[in-house]
Formats: sequence, structure tokens, C-alpha cells
Amino acid sequence: MTRVALIACVVLACGPKAGPGAFAPAPAGSPYDVVIEGGRIVDGTGNAWFYGDVAITGDRIAPPGSLREARTRERVDARGLVVAPGFIDIQAHSRDALLIGDGRVVGKVTQGVTTEIMGEGWTNAPVNDHVLQAADPSDPSDTAHAGEFRGNHGFDAWLRAMERHGMSVNAGSFLGAATIRIYAKGMAAGAPTAAELDTMRAVTRRAMADGAFGVASALIYPPGNFATTEELVEIAKVMAPDGGVYITHMRSEADQFLEAIDEAIRIGHEGGVPVEIYHLKAAGRRNWPKAAAAIAKIDSARARGLDVQADMYPYVAGGTSLTACLPPWVSADGKLFDNLRDSSTRARIKAEVLSERTDWENLCSLATPEGVLVLGLRKPEDSLWAGKRLSEIAAVMHKPWPDAAIDLILTEQSGIGTIFFLMSEDNVALQLRQTWIKIGTDAGGYDPDSAHGLTHPRSYGTYPRILGRYVREQRVIGLEDAVRKMSGAVATRLSIRDRGVLAQGYYADVVVFDPATIIDRATFEQPHQLSTGVRYVFVNGVAVVSNGRHTGAKPGRIVRGPGYRRP
Repeated sequence: MTRVALIACVVLACGPKAGPGAFAPAPAGSPYDVVIEGGRIVDGTGNAWFYGDVAITGDRIAPPGSLREARTRERVDARGLVVAPGFIDIQAHSRDALLIGDGRVVGKVTQGVTTEIMGEGWTNAPVNDHVLQAADPSDPSDTAHAGEFRGNHGFDAWLRAMERHGMSVNAGSFLGAATIRIYAKGMAAGAPTAAELDTMRAVTRRAMADGAFGVASALIYPPGNFATTEELVEIAKVMAPDGGVYITHMRSEADQFLEAIDEAIRIGHEGGVPVEIYHLKAAGRRNWPKAAAAIAKIDSARARGLDVQADMYPYVAGGTSLTACLPPWVSADGKLFDNLRDSSTRARIKAEVLSERTDWENLCSLATPEGVLVLGLRKPEDSLWAGKRLSEIAAVMHKPWPDAAIDLILTEQSGIGTIFFLMSEDNVALQLRQTWIKIGTDAGGYDPDSAHGLTHPRSYGTYPRILGRYVREQRVIGLEDAVRKMSGAVATRLSIRDRGVLAQGYYADVVVFDPATIIDRATFEQPHQLSTGVRYVFVNGVAVVSNGRHTGAKPGRIVRGPGYRRP
């Protein structure tokens, strides 16, 4: 075939009729850009599915009607497939990829994610000298564009920088509560002074005007766990007039799990804002029975008229830094590595780490060293430990496990990404059934072709795992409810009024997937594997996934909270 004939064949779809899920062109001058035809529509509201067609004009979903004979630039045969709103990840960590990476977040869009909401604990903005001093030198995104993010509208500048950089998904963010505190007080422990609290209020007020969805705390990590309940209440009061949400990785998900829920509810109640609990879980075998009590506590608060909800990921293991095995005071004032090197301080740390009960979240103790999987090692001399359990590493090193963990942290001069096996499958299913649960990955987006090291499989598999394992195979929840928890429920929670539902005039964020084959493939041992079953993903009307493959398109835009005031 000649080159001219080949080009003509591609444009005119020569050859046999395309099968289900394939694009088919239509005459020029068509009223629609895309018609997705004959699929099972799950609209994101929780309504029962129905057969129908979805049309896209420009970046919006077009008016409904009989579209079988409609003229369109492209046509997708969705027979046997589900057509749903794009998934909104309420707990995303793609700051690096969207600010300085290639912006494609391949592992996310191939799950059906079309919008990433970031901000747990930390955000790239606003910036001042305190924030720069506390930045992680091993994380280039912590300081990238830092000069641009100073000033009263640093948060807005950060959002615009991501959009300008180019991204395949839409993106928005909460304001990190740790960033607020660092901006005002650095890494110091203790309650803020009156002047520091005023600074925290001002930072919050400006970020809400820049489009933050609210404030996101992470209260098991320094300096987040230095924050008092009272200062968080004061911050909540500032964002209340702008419709902000207080979203929190609570102070405990284990031994003080129920007490931490009480604190979150108090912050919302006294601050006058809704409360969203990140990745709800009862961590540690001894705490598994508390899951039912936690659900009852949330239901009771809602019955009293308090807006408390939660989200989750569908795995029995969480992922964070190996430094989460250390007491919070060790990191105070930025002296983590100095404290670990000092022999007397190290002895004190080890004694506290080995205590059966602590007043902080001792993840190594809760998971046990056998349940701690070390991943994020960067130095060549440490590569042999990647993918090993902490118990194995300690045995080979001939050291007690606290010494092995401390020595790894010192060698790497970083927190070290780590998986902690903490939860039960029964509780995962129990939580999924709750009407107020939503889905988030608690992960960044990666490209398996260029990713290095190991990561949590939720980066690649969260949404297909729910649709394949918990909807199709185990029938824990229904298809319509699962899609609602991934899309419309998140949009409603965050007051995003024009995404998350397949409705006329909404932005055309659409996912088309095969309900019979969708499933996750990523594992803890081999995480960099794309999920299967998602055929097409449209973001603002542009295909970013076609026939299961990333197109390279970057049509993503910034999404903002209800308090946004355009400069």
C-alpha cells in the first residue's frame, strides 16, 4: 500500500467494519464531535443504568436525543460497554507529575480518572522562607517554581503553573494544613502564638479565594501532628464562609481511632464546615472490631445534623514513609537526622518505638515488622532491600528491626516509601457499602514505561479493582453505586457543579469500560502494571485514552472550590 493510500485508509476507516468500542468517522460538518453509541449509561447519580447514546460537542456533553443517525465527526460503538462520568480522585498525589513531570499520569487515566484532587497535608503553595527551609531536598517538586508561588496569590500561581505545564487530567487541590503551619511557624512544635494564628488565618483566606476546596490535614506526620484541635477549629472558621471542607488524615486510625473521629467531628462542628475523613480504616488487628463502631459514630453524627463523610481505597495495606515508625518529636525543628545520629537520643527513640502502646501512630508496631514492606530506596547500595519486609532486612543485617529502620533512613537521607499491611478484607467490604463513602487512590500517577522502584498498587488499580473485584466478582456493591462513589458523590462533596455526572451542559469527562473484563493487575510485588478494561477516556471532550492506550493528549484544566474569586 502506498503512503497516500495508507493515510486515506486511516482517515476514512478502510477495511472491515470496526468492532465494539472502536471509533468510526462520520461526514464533515457534523453537529457533534463525538457520539458514544449504544452503551449502558451509568450517569453518576446512582440512578439505574439505561441504554442510550452520549454526544459531545466541543468540551461539553450535548443535549440528549436520538443519535443513531446523527452526523458526528467520530462515533464510538459502545455496545456491551458501560459509559460513565470520569472518576474524580478525591485523594490524589500527582503534584510531581503535573508540575514537573510529563503530565500524562498514565496509570491514573487508564483507570478512568479524569480529575485529581490533591493537598493532603502539604501543597506546593503558598511559599515563604519557612516553607523553603522545610522542603524535602530529595523531592524536586517541593522547590520547583517556588519563586512564583510567593505572595498573596501563591496558591493560584501553583494551580496555573500545572495547567500551563500541560496535563491529561483536570486538577484541583485543598490547602495543606501542614503548609499553613509551616508558613506561620516553621517545623516548631507547640501551639501557635496569636500572631502566628493570624498568619494561618490569612494564608487560609487567600487560598480559599484562589480556589482551594478547603483545608486538608495529615495529623500523624510532623508538623501536622503538632497542630492543636483549637488551631484547626480557627482555620476551619476562616474557610466556612467560602464553602470549604475540612478533610483529614486523622490523628489516629488505630488505638485512638474512635477518639480521632470525635476530634474531626468537633473541628467541623465548632468550625462550621463539613468533615471528610481520608481513607477510613481501622488499622492493626487489635483495632479491626472498631470499624463497625466508627461507622455507627459517623451515622450518629449525621443523624444529629452534622455533615460527616469519608472516603477509602480498596486495599488492606496503606502506604506512607518509614519515618511513620518514629515518634513525632524526632522530626521537630527539622532535626530528624541529627536525632537519629545521636546515640543517647537514638536509644530513647528505640525504647519508645518498642513500647506496646504509644500516644502516636506507631505503624511498624501495628503492622509488625513482617507486615512492613520497604519500597522507596534510591541509593544503589540499598537496592537489595527494595521489596523486602522489615523483618527480613533486620535478620540479614543482624540487627533489631528499629535499628535496621533507623539505619536505612539515615543511609537514604529520606523518609523511604513503605507499605504497611494493617486492615482486613471484611472491613473493606463493610465500608464500601456505606452510602457516605467515596473512593480515592491516596496515590500519584505513574507511567509504567518510565517508573522506577516500587509503589503501592493503588496507583494503577484502585477503580478497576472496585469495579472488577467488589462489583462484578463479589457483588459487595452495585455498579451504579460504585460509579456514584467515584464520580457524582465526589463532585457534590466538593461543590464541583459541572463535572461528575453525565448531564447536558456538563464538561465532557467520560469513561467507557467493559464491565465483564475490567480489573486491576498491579500487585505489591509488581505494581507497575496498567489495569485492563477501560477502553476510552475523554477529558473536556478530548480522548486521552483510545482503545485502552494513552493518546498523549493533555486537555486537563484547573478545577476550583466554591470560594474562588477571579483576580
